[in-house]
Amino acid sequence: MADLLRLLLRVAEKAANVARVCRQEAPLFQLLVQEKTGDDKNKKFVQDFKTLADVVIQEMIRHDVGAQFPEMAAFIHGEESNKFENGLGESVAVTVCGTEEDTAALLATVLDGDHTAASLLARAIHQDPASIDADTDGLTVPLGPSELGIWIDPIDATSQYIEGREEVLEEGRLSPSGLHCALVLIGVYLRSTGEPVMGVINQPFNYKDPAGGGWRGKHFWGVSCGSVNVCSVSRPKGGPGAGLSAVLSSSEKPVVKEALTSLCGPDKLMYASGAGYKILCVIQGLADVYVLSEGSTFKWDSCAPHALLRALGGGVVDLTKCLQSSSQAQEPQMELTYHQPNTDRKGAERWANRGGLVAYRDVSQLRSVIWPLKDKL
Repeated sequence: MADLLRLLLRVAEKAANVARVCRQEAPLFQLLVQEKTGDDKNKKFVQDFKTLADVVIQEMIRHDVGAQFPEMAAFIHGEESNKFENGLGESVAVTVCGTEEDTAALLATVLDGDHTAASLLARAIHQDPASIDADTDGLTVPLGPSELGIWIDPIDATSQYIEGREEVLEEGRLSPSGLHCALVLIGVYLRSTGEPVMGVINQPFNYKDPAGGGWRGKHFWGVSCGSVNVCSVSRPKGGPGAGLSAVLSSSEKPVVKEALTSLCGPDKLMYASGAGYKILCVIQGLADVYVLSEGSTFKWDSCAPHALLRALGGGVVDLTKCLQSSSQAQEPQMELTYHQPNTDRKGAERWANRGGLVAYRDVSQLRSVIWPLKDKL
């Protein structure tokens, strides 16, 4: 498992590099911006460039993990289909090839012959990242690759990534929007139970090098399996009487906002973009809980950060199940799982966290949030 964690940290950094390259290199950045303004709508590749960046990252992770752990290849899932239609109406399956040249040639067919953009993207895909420092020595978990599956979210918080607003992050403060909300999420779950057992989060745009060296990223990881609970983030020390804080989506239902304003006070109710980033805020102690009443997140959003929260003694529960329970206790079956689809739904909705969710670090804080919502939803 330590080998798998090291590999996932490396491929997440490769993914982060692709995300940075798409913003730094003018030919690729223009495709991102064109998509945003909706020009040239009949050109499929323009509309789909962000989707292509997602698929390229997803397929790169699938390629690298499958090469080292072939038993996992059929259980690496992502948000995107790798089938594309180019401007000529040709269907192209995007895969990572054995060489940079072959990958560039394949991407050029998707990008309607834009060889400059295809070459830049292929170079980023095949580039080895800088080494990742992670204290994984001595980490032993009694699980084999054949017992595990993976959920990938190549670039969570798409709108923040495309909009590209640059924020300087302050230590200990939640920053509600900007490039830092865009995350690469790789979560590992047990195929038998759906429990999240390992997560890697890469924040490609954590800070900008003041010497003009461009953006630098930051990574976070956690492993939670049986008695093994290890996380790269230390459990925040909550001072006595600090009061509960919550992070929400700005589009959350008014009734939830009102209930949590009464519970936390207006100063402790915060808003932020990106489901992954909001759960990361809970992991880092910038908020105590993240509450979402809608079924608008998916397995690929929550699997990786859920594993980190479990390693810290917290978790991510299904809000609807908690509200329906007559017990005050938080029961294991309320935790989100990652192995079974919603069989009555189609497409992406098959993998939606349809009951909403609450991400928490401490079970007492989870309970204090559930009770004020019980008669409201």
